[in-house]
Amino acid sequence: MIKSIDSQQVEKLGIDDVFKQLGSTPQGLASAEAQQRLTQFGRNALEEKKISPLQRFLSYFWGPIPWMIEIAAILSALVQHWDDFIIILALLIFNAVIGFWQEFKAANALDALKNQLALKARVLRDGQWREVDAAELVPGDVIRLRLGDIIPADTKLVEGQYLAVDQSALTGESLPVNKKPGEVAYSGSVAKQGEMIAVVTATGGDTFFGKTAKLVEDAGAVSHFQKAVLAIGDYLIYLSLALVAVLIIVQLFRHAPLLDLVQFALILTVASIPVAMPAVLSVTMAVGALALSKKKAIVSRLQSIEEMAGVDILCSDKTGTLTQNKLTLGEPAVFQATDAQALILAAALASKAEDKDAIDLAVIGGLSDAKALDGYTQTGFTPFDPVSKRTEGQIKGAEGKAFRTTKGAPQVIMELASLSGDEATRANQLVDDFAAKGYRTLGVARSDDEGKTWTFLGILPLFDPPREDSAQTIRHAIEHGIEVKMVTGDNVAIAREIAGQLGMGKNIQPATELFVGDSANAPPDAAERIEKADGFAQVFPQHKYGIVKTLQDRGHLVAMTGDGVNDAPALKQADVGIAVSGATDAARAAADLILTAPGLSTIVSAVEEARRIFERMNSYAIYRIVETIRIMFFVVLAMIVFDFYPITAIMIILLAFFNDLPIMAIAYDNTWLDPKPVRWNMHRVLTVSTVLGLIGVVETFGLLWIAREWMHLSIDQIQTFIFLKLAVAGHLTLFVARTHKPFWSRPFPSPLLLWSAILTKVLATLFVLFPFGLITPIGWSDVALIWAYCIVWIFIEDWAKLAVYNRFNRSSPRHRSFLGNLNTPLHPHADLRKPRT
Repeated sequence: MIKSIDSQQVEKLGIDDVFKQLGSTPQGLASAEAQQRLTQFGRNALEEKKISPLQRFLSYFWGPIPWMIEIAAILSALVQHWDDFIIILALLIFNAVIGFWQEFKAANALDALKNQLALKARVLRDGQWREVDAAELVPGDVIRLRLGDIIPADTKLVEGQYLAVDQSALTGESLPVNKKPGEVAYSGSVAKQGEMIAVVTATGGDTFFGKTAKLVEDAGAVSHFQKAVLAIGDYLIYLSLALVAVLIIVQLFRHAPLLDLVQFALILTVASIPVAMPAVLSVTMAVGALALSKKKAIVSRLQSIEEMAGVDILCSDKTGTLTQNKLTLGEPAVFQATDAQALILAAALASKAEDKDAIDLAVIGGLSDAKALDGYTQTGFTPFDPVSKRTEGQIKGAEGKAFRTTKGAPQVIMELASLSGDEATRANQLVDDFAAKGYRTLGVARSDDEGKTWTFLGILPLFDPPREDSAQTIRHAIEHGIEVKMVTGDNVAIAREIAGQLGMGKNIQPATELFVGDSANAPPDAAERIEKADGFAQVFPQHKYGIVKTLQDRGHLVAMTGDGVNDAPALKQADVGIAVSGATDAARAAADLILTAPGLSTIVSAVEEARRIFERMNSYAIYRIVETIRIMFFVVLAMIVFDFYPITAIMIILLAFFNDLPIMAIAYDNTWLDPKPVRWNMHRVLTVSTVLGLIGVVETFGLLWIAREWMHLSIDQIQTFIFLKLAVAGHLTLFVARTHKPFWSRPFPSPLLLWSAILTKVLATLFVLFPFGLITPIGWSDVALIWAYCIVWIFIEDWAKLAVYNRFNRSSPRHRSFLGNLNTPLHPHADLRKPRT
């Protein structure tokens, strides 16, 4: 049976061997044989597992968090609290719609990759050239490749002089690569010059391009945000169910009415489940995404905002991201030219601007005066080819004098000019010195006798210079606790030179020494080298993916920038995939963050905003756990100790209204900016929350004792008393939870958060004074006592919070080697460093 040939294997085979393995000939295949192979290999297209939109949408109603919310809705329906049922159901649908829309946009990565493929191909079938759909090509087909073609499959070049191929989107190489017979051209690359005959060696998912797409399909990392929400939800629901079970058992032994007990227990359970939590956190991130869009950064996956706050390694593509992706002349080495500009002028006369060749444009751009060319007429031009390795211009000067100039590979030009002795030694040394710095070099010569003798004028170095803002941006990233690693398809010398210029360090590792063959999995001994490296060179798509995965496995949150098809797998696997300005559709679709401004400076701004958003989410998480503990423990313990309901079922629902809905203003809160990466530390979050929650229980019992034993209020009045206390204490606790410093410290709450808290507490106060018959009213003096009591306790809660944080800071100095100075207080949630799966 005929098999396709792997891209690395085909490189080693001769043309005749390739035809033999493919069961083909230079005359191509017969139509019948091609049809048979199409059945065997399938269409030359990327296949995708199709999931219907309805199935994808329904999947958001399946899982621990959706189950939790659905149980809350069912319990509400069972006790016929339809208003509560409708609100919970609306929140469930809202969460599903948000998640579905974000996934729908991110799932377009494969579609964008498909759009990169050629639509038509010229193939030799039955001895005749014909045009067919590229999807119908099979291994063994003989095809013709021309200028402008998108190469439709992996091929072995068979016949023709040369083919210049732009494969930058696949391999990251910044310039077109000149191919000759016997070499391989990859699917998805673009023919820039020349024309050749080739034989198809692999199609569809077996191509270099297809394997890249497969990596995109398989890539992806579980969000810490999802883990955190799940952990919080699990903690609250298990705690609530345990307390409700205790309550039911105790009350049944007291022979309480079963129906009333079950109804109250169900309402209490519904109120304690964090139904609004996914919605509040989603809104917080959505507001943050809007703020990021104003900074030229578009968020395509909301959860990536939380990941961005904790990123400690940024893997940055070199070409076009750290550099300008524009060849520039370095300092020329003058030999027989009168000066540097005369040398550049001679090279420019051997160039042709209209061909849009990158080297020609760089040479012409090196002229200090563009009008210097006006005095010359190019009467003839010989373009570059891989055989001669030079260009040549036939020129007529202003006085009618004819001469020729040429530029090309230095060794070729040196031989053409018969350079020898000390001059040859000097020239070779300069070429070696430039190569060590990663520069490309051109030799330049001139002939005044129709090419019989040539004079060696000098050497021009070419390089892709760093962006003007790259070095400063990298410094800013380091100040924010982010290590920047360069990832490039160029050679080690070029990467090392650019890294040195940008102050990144010169520990550049060649990816070919870190990975075995085309594997994306790094051996154990290479993992530490990857972690310590300043950058990576000679990188292929599977290597980029493997670098990101290895760093994640070693406990890092990794951001990856890219712009080409070759970057798509790593962008999707990264915790935060960042498509830079001018990225391909495939890169944008696979990314979490899309930059619309060039360079990396926007990323630092995005990280700052993400850390502020994280602080808001952390504040809400602590607040919500505190409230559940405060209400659940107090109600259950009060019923066990005093054998009466300390608050009624309608009060529980009203508390959810007064405390949960206005809390969405947290999305606009002012927060301090952590200078280091921040992560979810659920142990710390749950400890702080539990301590504050239990203090709240003691606080509420204290007020219950005052109302019952000192003021001798009736049960109905006590219930109103407790209701107002829980309502007032709710947002006051938020002001404690929103910062790890004293609650009166800067930054102060945003006006929206402050006034939403004031307004809801005023409404709750007015409600207990004028309850419209729904509850028993209390007087103004009672209201004043409750407010004063809550304000005193907020200072006690704040003292306890600071004590907990200080204890964590003293006992948990780990992870500060990169996250900051050991003398700096450890951030309350900056050390979640679990290996990724």
